[in-house]
Amino acid sequence: PAVIHTDIVAGKRIGITVLPKGFGCENKSRVKMFNPTASLEAIKEFIVQSVKDAGPDACPPFVVGVGIGGTQDYACLLAKKALLRKLSAKRYALNAKLESDLLKEINNLGIGPMGLGGKTTCLGVNVESCPTHIAGLPVAVNISCHALRSATTIL
Repeated sequence: PAVIHTDIVAGKRIGITVLPKGFGCENKSRVKMFNPTASLEAIKEFIVQSVKDAGPDACPPFVVGVGIGGTQDYACLLAKKALLRKLSAKRYALNAKLESDLLKEINNLGIGPMGLGGKTTCLGVNVESCPTHIAGLPVAVNISCHALRSATTIL
């Protein structure tokens, strides 16, 4: 079944984006509710461990989407939206170092293509973030296999 998310935007045009995704890698997605005092290292460990746990089952090399902030469900949506950003797109300054650090750490896992070992476990990490309530810090990880594909049209 199709899952549809909507965003209200200004103007008289409508944009439609599709992200066809298999459930092998979707099954390996994770979300964790951190305390707001959690360290960046603890958050990075959760993200890297989520990828490690996915192992070869999610069809590496991966593209990893991370959502930080909002509510539990919104963090998951942010992680999915992060997969829509092209790997070559300009990074947000706040998240650029985190994305770079995570990519290095994930590739150091040595899972490699198809789980056969090697240096390329992950093709890219995209992080999307938003404000959250002072009492919590949701972090979601959405993994895509190497066959990440999406398309957008404007009507």
